[in-house]
Amino acid sequence: MARILVIEDDAATAQEIVTELTSHGHQVVHVDDGLAALEKATREAFDAVTLDRMLPGMDGLALVERLRERRIRVPVLMISALSDVDDRIAGLRAGGDDYMTKPFASNEMAMRVEVLLRRHQQQEPSESAMLKVGGVEIDLIRRKVQVDGEPVRLLHMEFRLLEFLARNAGDIVSRRIIFEQVWGYYFDPGANLINVHIARLRKKLDRPGKPSAIATVKGEGYRLDAI
Repeated sequence: MARILVIEDDAATAQEIVTELTSHGHQVVHVDDGLAALEKATREAFDAVTLDRMLPGMDGLALVERLRERRIRVPVLMISALSDVDDRIAGLRAGGDDYMTKPFASNEMAMRVEVLLRRHQQQEPSESAMLKVGGVEIDLIRRKVQVDGEPVRLLHMEFRLLEFLARNAGDIVSRRIIFEQVWGYYFDPGANLINVHIARLRKKLDRPGKPSAIATVKGEGYRLDAI
């Protein structure tokens, strides 16, 4: 069963897509606004996305471009009433993996999603696309994490923080560097942002009877250790 995000503001079309994908055994989440969809796709993990071009809040082209800028590589099927060759090219150029025009056959839409899922799953990650620190394994292509062989679901910023710590495993990284490299901030936004995310990571990564993989070095920063 795949987890699929359906981004569509037309209620009838959304219902058609959700019903068809659900009938194929997938778990489907529906959002009808571009900005809300960006937040959803950034904070949660999905196996595929169907995306309308014309959305309130944020246009579908801008949305898929933002996802790719944030290195979210989930396969995207764009669905639009815009059917000109230039429109289809623009959709694929922006980062879409496939493009369908409306009206469409529901079963063909579902099969195209299946093809995207299969193609994405068959992309074997190269050695450089994997990070391993002790029992923590990070698949940078599929954006999946395992601890001692067990899958762990991380939110987008948790994944980025863990990836950064893993790339610097064994080294102390300061809060200032974390803000710059993970959040792109050159100031401390307050609200204990890093503390909150470190606490969430520890809760998800740590195992009973083992020391925490993320060490706090007082006055200096944090360090990911091979546990």
